[in-house]
Amino acid sequence: MKKTNKIILTLLFPVILLLVFSTAAKSQPALPKYERTVSKEFYDNIVYLDSIFFDAYNKCNLARIDSLVSENLEFYHDRGGLTTSKKEILEALQKNICGKVTRELLPGSIEVYEIPGYGAVEMGYHGFHNNQEKETGPTHFAKFVEIWKLENGKWKMTRVISLH
Repeated sequence: MKKTNKIILTLLFPVILLLVFSTAAKSQPALPKYERTVSKEFYDNIVYLDSIFFDAYNKCNLARIDSLVSENLEFYHDRGGLTTSKKEILEALQKNICGKVTRELLPGSIEVYEIPGYGAVEMGYHGFHNNQEKETGPTHFAKFVEIWKLENGKWKMTRVISLH
């Protein structure tokens, strides 16, 4: 009798685990899909600003970067901490990024939300390549958030959150 109970338990255990995990998986809601709430023109403008900024980043065009960022720029980095000096950020780009690192945007990942009376929030996924090393595999994409402010008719990046 004990041997029969052991066999039954051995056969039922995987079935019970499968039921528990499939029920748990079904109870978790799926992440909502991004649905654009801004006009196509507004969205395209922010995506364009992102492309201009990171083209300058990839080509080390510090004058162009300087023209796109606010004097009050705040840069939050999950590894490097907070930097609030525009001058220090530009110097760090010159020293650590120029000719060494390039950014790759994950196509289709950008989300844009309007902040009435201020500007926009842009979120997406991007990855970085160390140009000094051979590629070691596929790009690791991570989340980023950028806050854009419309200042005197010109868009300026005011906040950046970069995650790895």
